[in-house]
Amino acid sequence: MSAVRSVAFHTLGCKLNYSETSSLGRLLEKEGFEKKEFDEDADVYVINTCSVTDNADKECRQLVRRIQRRAPESYVVITGCYAQLKPEEIASIPGVDLVLGAAEKFNLPHHIKNLTQQQGVKICSCDIEEVNGFTASWSSQDRTRSFLKVQDGCDYNCSFCTIPLARGKSRSDSIANVAANVRELAAANTKEIVLTGVNLGDFGQPGEDFFQLIQTLDSIAGIERFRISSIEPNLLTKEIISFVSKSERFMPHFHIPLQSGSDRILGLMRRRYRRSLYSERVAWIKQCMPHAAIGVDVIVGFPGETEEDFADTYSFLESLPITYLHVFTYSERENTQALTLQEKVPISVRQERNKKLRNLSFVKSKQFSSQFYETLRPVLFEKADHEGMMEGYTDNYIRVQTPYRKEWINSVVDWRI
Repeated sequence: MSAVRSVAFHTLGCKLNYSETSSLGRLLEKEGFEKKEFDEDADVYVINTCSVTDNADKECRQLVRRIQRRAPESYVVITGCYAQLKPEEIASIPGVDLVLGAAEKFNLPHHIKNLTQQQGVKICSCDIEEVNGFTASWSSQDRTRSFLKVQDGCDYNCSFCTIPLARGKSRSDSIANVAANVRELAAANTKEIVLTGVNLGDFGQPGEDFFQLIQTLDSIAGIERFRISSIEPNLLTKEIISFVSKSERFMPHFHIPLQSGSDRILGLMRRRYRRSLYSERVAWIKQCMPHAAIGVDVIVGFPGETEEDFADTYSFLESLPITYLHVFTYSERENTQALTLQEKVPISVRQERNKKLRNLSFVKSKQFSSQFYETLRPVLFEKADHEGMMEGYTDNYIRVQTPYRKEWINSVVDWRI
């Protein structure tokens, strides 16, 4: 490897992973590494993995094979959730040189410096119970919007989920540190910050909580928009919703996981709410902010999900004034309680149910946006030039496209939908 080395990153999975990849990139740039695009030749390739679904695992393996074909002499480093859950499996993939678990992810510069001295694949991991530190991270490639991690880990142990096994116990940054990071992003001319975490509503060191956090951030000058990313319905309190409705900078946009509209399936999933609470939260949002966007996560094909259960989910979602759905097809994950459940749903049935809900999502999205045709909404335009077009999002998350105008980059423009 040359004196000034180059590194390329690829991120799989959630907004949290993107924030961490961006922070890892900044760490390496401070150490003298040149950052490359993933499809360019680089000395080191780092893949930050997800393991929520089996497809994410497969994609990781495909990426390693692609690197081997294009740049067989380069080093390949795998980190992230897949690396924590299955380090030995990753180490067996031809071409992988280094596997970093959750505790070693942010020691990446140190490990890369020692790559030339090692022989064979090196695994740096530990028992997830030993992971208790918090490292703040945020994305910064696009100054318009930044994903800021304020919380990590989860104590909920839903029966289908591997995240507690991959990221450990719930832990958070302090409000003071988050505020300092927000001020740094404001100084870099960032216009919008998306607060992210594994279980965001569980934010809080002793004596602090999520409601106190958003109150503090709302008083910091320099950021025009804040968004709350995915937050559990039982942790999205009426107090938080009411506060957002009165704030000029917290956007009227919520993403609330449902996972199933069947109370029986919610019980099997070990979720901490039932559909009545979910519908109450949605109703309160719409009472306070009729214009608010509401996104929903839902899983189809969970073990034991009958046609009646799926019909309950479909009709429940159809009845709610929601905006869009993120639909996940259930996939079996090792070391989860759901594996012990009987009555597996055939793959073809899972796929068909996924398609039906994606069609419903399309209808819901159109119904929501059509309410605002010919009305003015503030749009934050982004810098990317998509073949002469630019895009941005309204405060309530309607995507807008228009011919590219340089003077609108990173600006909020009142736009007629």
